[in-house]
Amino acid sequence: MANIGTFKKTGEDYHGEIITLSLQAKGVRITPDQAAVSENAPSHRIYVGRAEIGAAWPKRSQDGRAYLSVKLDDPSLNAPIFANLFDEDDDIYALVWSRSRKSNGD
Repeated sequence: MANIGTFKKTGEDYHGEIITLSLQAKGVRITPDQAAVSENAPSHRIYVGRAEIGAAWPKRSQDGRAYLSVKLDDPSLNAPIFANLFDEDDDIYALVWSRSRKSNGD
């Protein structure tokens, strides 16, 4: 697992940055989506400036810990990035990415 972002919660929004080898975005906002119309719709939208770069859905871990499941996508990326936003402490949140483990019969 790799920490690819750090966020601070301010009210209902999260503000922070995402840093990877190919993506370096400061001023990232994760904000509740007030227009979500279905139960499968994302609860949050992710923005850099006015550009929407992703969405997030609320999840709960097996031990009951709440987090946001995040999907980031941008034309500069080869494929979407999936990560999870976890509460670290005192309104500080970590965006954690792990490579998916595809079963290939090994």
